[in-house]
Amino acid sequence: MTQAAPPLPRPHALAELHESLSDPVLDAMNFLNEVVSRFPDAISFAPGRPTEGDFEPEDLARHLLTYTTYLEKELGWSRDQVRTQLFQYGRTNGIIHELIARTVANDEGIQVPPEAIVVTTGCQEAMLLTLRALFARPEDTLLVSSPCYVGITGAARLLGIRVCPVPEGPTGPDPEAVLAAVRARRDAGERPRAFYVVPDFANPSGTSMSLAARERLLEVAAAEDLLIMEDDPYGFFVRVGSARPTLKALDRGRSVVHLGSFAKTALPGARVGYVIADQEIIGPAGRRSLLADELSKIKSMTTVNTSAVGQAVIGGLLIESDYRLREANSRTIAYYRTNMDTLLGELERHFPAERQAELGISWNRPDGGFFVVVNVPFAADHHALERSARAFGVLWTPMCDFHLDGGGTHQLRLSCSAQSPEAITEGMARLAAFITAQITDTTASAA
Repeated sequence: MTQAAPPLPRPHALAELHESLSDPVLDAMNFLNEVVSRFPDAISFAPGRPTEGDFEPEDLARHLLTYTTYLEKELGWSRDQVRTQLFQYGRTNGIIHELIARTVANDEGIQVPPEAIVVTTGCQEAMLLTLRALFARPEDTLLVSSPCYVGITGAARLLGIRVCPVPEGPTGPDPEAVLAAVRARRDAGERPRAFYVVPDFANPSGTSMSLAARERLLEVAAAEDLLIMEDDPYGFFVRVGSARPTLKALDRGRSVVHLGSFAKTALPGARVGYVIADQEIIGPAGRRSLLADELSKIKSMTTVNTSAVGQAVIGGLLIESDYRLREANSRTIAYYRTNMDTLLGELERHFPAERQAELGISWNRPDGGFFVVVNVPFAADHHALERSARAFGVLWTPMCDFHLDGGGTHQLRLSCSAQSPEAITEGMARLAAFITAQITDTTASAA
């Protein structure tokens, strides 16, 4: 007797899942990964991934040995203590917080107690923990410099946090525009709680704030009871001029929650980041704690703790660099400087001034970092990217993915971090051919 086929499982409607999963911002990172994998032979200016530089697999074992030797020789730990540190669940706030405190003091002049640092699973978790802790009421609003990194806007969307974009200018966010946004949101019945900003070589725009603008932003934050969420993954990578102080280094009123990562300056595969949260919290009966302690409670219910092995590898690297990552990154800084110079030089070569005027294109010239934004007279959307990849063998990122207000439709982002100068030269020739063809075809269609 023939048995009846079992019924097919019932599909679940997307509408039954959390509403944030229908938001295009949550597709942005996956789209980039997907398009890169679909066109493996294309030269990609899309992802902002760091160079693998001089990484060797053997380095991991050396960093780990350096850290365990430090525990035994410097701190006097027993073998059993070292074993427990590496093989067991560890302290929720992290096990290398003291080493990080030394490093940020040397590199950035940030003076905070180790207890103010929470070691996280990448900087993305640092964002998530901070948002969850700070945004408590329905009227709480997150201000973001726009265009904005999709990681923060996506995390806010997952948590149901209202986001208000503050348009940035050619030198990053204008503190007066932030002040105006704070007052406008407050007049609308909202509570502006924090402002997210990447002050140095921002992703995606490449802009940087002047020292005067940083100091004024801190004044606005103090006067308006606004916290600043400072994300600074690119500050080391200066192309021209000198490094500017982080907002946290200038912070005298504990207005800044500093989000850090070792992805760009050390080892992305370790997935180790941190958050500096030295703000004082007063609880029932006058109990006092640091915001870092409150973030630890949330972390204990999400990732429990950051990988002890990943932390140990980063810890060993920090020890080997004498807690001075800026100096340890000197070759990487030079590499990114060369890459940015090459990219900008190739743009100028393919599009000299008269050609720029003829075609109606332009671009910014960042003082460092990974990213350049090119303005074009056609829709730089996913359809254009598909054609660029398929017909011309070159990838980039549509800037519209980084705007919350419908902007960036005629802009594309180029990242120079993951390619060699030779690949950049070839990739820019392909990109110039695509841009020229796209403009020609768009003009012909309009006629």
